Amino acid sequence: MNYCSYCGSDKIVKEIPKNEDVLRSVCSNCKTIHYVNPNIIVGCIVEYDGKILLAKRGIEPRMNYWNLPCGFLEMSENVEDGAIREVYEETGLQVEIIKLQTVYNVVHSGQVYLIFSATADNSNFKETFETLESKFFSPDEIPWDEIAFSANTYALKKYINFDSKTKDFVHIGSTLN
Repeated sequence: MNYCSYCGSDKIVKEIPKNEDVLRSVCSNCKTIHYVNPNIIVGCIVEYDGKILLAKRGIEPRMNYWNLPCGFLEMSENVEDGAIREVYEETGLQVEIIKLQTVYNVVHSGQVYLIFSATADNSNFKETFETLESKFFSPDEIPWDEIAFSANTYALKKYINFDSKTKDFVHIGSTLN
């Protein structure tokens, strides 16, 4: 940080503010503490006809890898609306959220994922600039070596109850039950 976003001063110092225990950027002019907090990523595990939706990324990072439809929460959104928007932006599908499925923290990237389980009432995908291809996979068809991010792998395995010892799927955590 080179300038204070409140007063415009270039007198930013790194210090631990009083009553805190984390090194922060502080403006020596107006004393504003500039907090850097994690970004919230929202998305859905969408189920249709017993299968799970994945979208092949058409943008970096991890272009050409399969992803759950997810993205950054906007300031004006609640988390559910953001997740629904992201699914629509990436696949063209309208979905209904069932429940919060997974919370996953990527500390090194400063991200917190909120992944909801959701249902779609059709598989009529629309072409989008963010996605090369959308497809519903049964649990045994998921291309595990081609999943874009660890948060996706974690959420998918939790959803379908993947047993890492036997390398089998215990059962799908169907939202339809």
